[in-house]
Amino acid sequence: MQQYLSLVEEVLKNGEEKKDRTGTGTISLFGMQRKYDLREGFPLLTTKKVKYDGVVRELLWFLRGSTNINDDLAQHTPIWNAWADADGELGPVYGKQWRFWERFEYDEATGRHRKSHIDQIQQVIDAIKVNPDSRRLIVSAWNPADLPRMALPPCHLLFQFYVINGRLDCQLYQRSADIALGVPFNIASYATLMHMMAQECNLEAGIFTHTMGDAHIYLNHIEGLREQLKRKAGPLPQLKIARKPFWELQFEDFEILNYVHEPFIKFAVAV
Repeated sequence: MQQYLSLVEEVLKNGEEKKDRTGTGTISLFGMQRKYDLREGFPLLTTKKVKYDGVVRELLWFLRGSTNINDDLAQHTPIWNAWADADGELGPVYGKQWRFWERFEYDEATGRHRKSHIDQIQQVIDAIKVNPDSRRLIVSAWNPADLPRMALPPCHLLFQFYVINGRLDCQLYQRSADIALGVPFNIASYATLMHMMAQECNLEAGIFTHTMGDAHIYLNHIEGLREQLKRKAGPLPQLKIARKPFWELQFEDFEILNYVHEPFIKFAVAV
């Protein structure tokens, strides 16, 4: 994971101080990119412990289309608790847009518009299987009409798949990238999704390209990241996923093998 460590170093060296929504303050650079080849190992940080259980639970929660923290999977992922309302609801965030993007179709028989939904994930799976050379293998969580009802607008907002020579690549655009806390989690989450999609489509998980808009380090994260930079990155672990259809995969079907890591570093969450 030298790519990640070089990202930290670059922002610490060249970033400029910038105010932010939380009032914490950041060092920020705009327009960053890193690539991770999943054929070389699973991109889970070894210079600190990353709680992979939480990565899987959140991803499966998204894929279920859930937007409530009281969902049985979300209860094990307290990441979203700070933004939920009294009923645990977050509004039409990631899961809603991925699986149930609202649209209105005109019904000629009645002369009225009828509400339906688009399952973007299933659409992309189907398209990869029948038209792998398509340049439209895209999932978007950025729905301008729904933004006012979201507890937090999507940070990782659009991703595109690419099939070449039996390999499945993916590029993510992330408008806001919290380098200390969010980015390691995001890398692991999308790498997991790539493995799931590749397995479903009989492809090999390939290169994950992570493109970031505002790549930032919160001022109260600097000390922890400097400690992390003193540590030596170790060999990458491997991800093992049970051989099941995509929509039948559950938490117990994911296993990280040979994950040797340095101690956990605690970073405060900026809300």
